[in-house]
Amino acid sequence: MIHSLTPAIVLYLLSIVGKVFRLEDRWNVGKEAILIFFFFLIVGLIQFLIRDIIYDNANNWSWDYLFEEIRNTFLVGLLFITILIPINFARLNTKNTNSANTLNNNIKNNPHVIKRANNNIKINDLELDINQFMFAKSEGNYLEIYLYKRNPNKVLIRTTLKNVETLLKTYPNIIKTHRSYLVNYNYIEKINGNAQGYQLHINKYIVPVSRNMITNFNLSMKRL
Repeated sequence: MIHSLTPAIVLYLLSIVGKVFRLEDRWNVGKEAILIFFFFLIVGLIQFLIRDIIYDNANNWSWDYLFEEIRNTFLVGLLFITILIPINFARLNTKNTNSANTLNNNIKNNPHVIKRANNNIKINDLELDINQFMFAKSEGNYLEIYLYKRNPNKVLIRTTLKNVETLLKTYPNIIKTHRSYLVNYNYIEKINGNAQGYQLHINKYIVPVSRNMITNFNLSMKRL
């Protein structure tokens, strides 16, 4: 029972770590395989360390048993990896593609103009017209703001995405799609889905919607 509970506990702890560090924002198949490798390694080490609890054996603390526990964990785990990773990839890809196709029906004839008395927001020295705002991308302590039909169409200012998100919170068409991106819904031309989330086509740019942001993004799209 102890052996069988260990993987579940480790998997739960890893899921918490993933949420804290927002690992899903950078998820791909290769990184998931690496994560699973470390998962098996940790499980194997824990299985070795708890041998004294389960077995009355004077040789519990030996290199042979350490190797045996890690090897057995990988042998059993690899059987699941070869099946679960492709299935999970295909499931997410199909789910997000179908969801994106449904959302595409809602963005046809998307208006760029926001009908509001005052659409100007002051961000540092930048006078921002919301009707020109396409999306913003965080770059460390700076923010790249992309504007429609403006030359140059990219403005770099020293501020944070959180600060701009707060300034624009009264505009329901401004949606956070990723820990580094803020998007104006009115400029989304097309949505593609893949295993990592969505890809938004905005003018000539592609902006991601990370997996952990999909639920909020879908709800925001339904409200608009």
